[in-house]
Amino acid sequence: MNTNVAQLTLLQRLSKFFVVLLQRYLPDPFIFAIVLTLLVFVLVMPSTGQGPMQVVDAWAGGFWALLTFSMQMAMVVVTGHAMASAPTFKRKLAIMAGIAKTPGQAIILVTVVSAVACWINWGFGLVLGAIFARELAVRVKGVDYRLLIASAYSGFLFWHAGLSGSIPLAIASGTSIETVTNGAVTSAIPTSETLFSAMNLTILAVMFITIPLLNRLMHPAAQDTVTIDAALLEEQAVEAVLPNKEDMSPAERLENSRVLSLLLGAMGFAYIIYYFMNNGFALNLNIVNFTFLFSAILLHGTPKSLLNSVSQGAKNCAGILLQFPFYAGIMGMMTATGDSGVSLAGVISEAFVSISNETTFPLFTFLSAGIVNFFVPSGGGQWAVQAPIMMPAGAALGVDAAKTAMAIAWGDAWTNMIQPFWALPALAIAGLGAKDVMGYCIMALLGSGVIISIGLLVF
Repeated sequence: MNTNVAQLTLLQRLSKFFVVLLQRYLPDPFIFAIVLTLLVFVLVMPSTGQGPMQVVDAWAGGFWALLTFSMQMAMVVVTGHAMASAPTFKRKLAIMAGIAKTPGQAIILVTVVSAVACWINWGFGLVLGAIFARELAVRVKGVDYRLLIASAYSGFLFWHAGLSGSIPLAIASGTSIETVTNGAVTSAIPTSETLFSAMNLTILAVMFITIPLLNRLMHPAAQDTVTIDAALLEEQAVEAVLPNKEDMSPAERLENSRVLSLLLGAMGFAYIIYYFMNNGFALNLNIVNFTFLFSAILLHGTPKSLLNSVSQGAKNCAGILLQFPFYAGIMGMMTATGDSGVSLAGVISEAFVSISNETTFPLFTFLSAGIVNFFVPSGGGQWAVQAPIMMPAGAALGVDAAKTAMAIAWGDAWTNMIQPFWALPALAIAGLGAKDVMGYCIMALLGSGVIISIGLLVF
């Protein structure tokens, strides 16, 4: 019993250390993006032999490469907010949140829900986790709001090892796989060897048990707990009071027409049903956003109510709109090659290859992917950068191609815990800053890193 108390106190002290440290020294995510930009600019030149203007050209050339993705992520925030503020949806969430009676139960519940949702689809899980965390903050007294949101975000660890993992799905499709892997892989690798392999399922199972418990044990003591006024989260759920129809102008009647919302919602869900009938449960960011949007249309009941909610939600998109182009520019510099044909991302990857053998190669692939992910926070982008280097190297060492691919995928998911890029939508929904949650996320990074590393070494 005394040992358990000591372990709990140790975790609380360690997490408190990181929370205080990052609260003091972690700047706004935009400043983080600026620092990364300047750091990569300095590192690229000696690593690849490029001149300053070549690097600037690569930076500017990549600056708008994520415009489509930026819009998709902005829609994640807007549609998630629209759903969260619909009274009907909130009542359903309240029933689900009622399962948790204590702060510890709330932390475990939000972690599990987010992990399962992210395993199904990362966009779905990112939104649902943040929304559900808000609801738990309203329903459960004494729960630390920062840890609640961090726990919801920790479910993002399960993304690349789940049904929407971009790397395992890319190699399962077989599209351009021989070109991307520099000839190391010539045919598609089925998900039975990646997502549903014994190694991946074991890592997932261990993490599914340990990460919720880790989050639970980090809950601060009462004197250190930061709660949020439930009224601040509930104010957007108040249903609008409609004027009498007799007092409405023709335009106001259209704005408050339930018929228009029903007709539009029927069209949207007709397509959603059609999509799943023809594609199975193949979720992507577009269909997730489409489903959230038309669900919000029906849940709000009138165009006016939806517009009010979207207007509020759009205010939370500033970080995405400002920062994502800078990350696209960083990716442009990271992948640019000089006369030697080597990129900075390639230099990092090859450094880890040079110290690997057949046993350690998956582990070092995982670690290199985690480092590259700081600068190329995109699963598809990271695969394009690392696959041409790591896949042939793995083949030369006799490492199974599926295992190498999953090592890259896990590395990409791992350092998302301390990369503000992916946290921005969840933070926008929660109304928090990166410095509020990243101290707890470091603990999730450390815990998951040990589990994944052991899994890659043992299997």
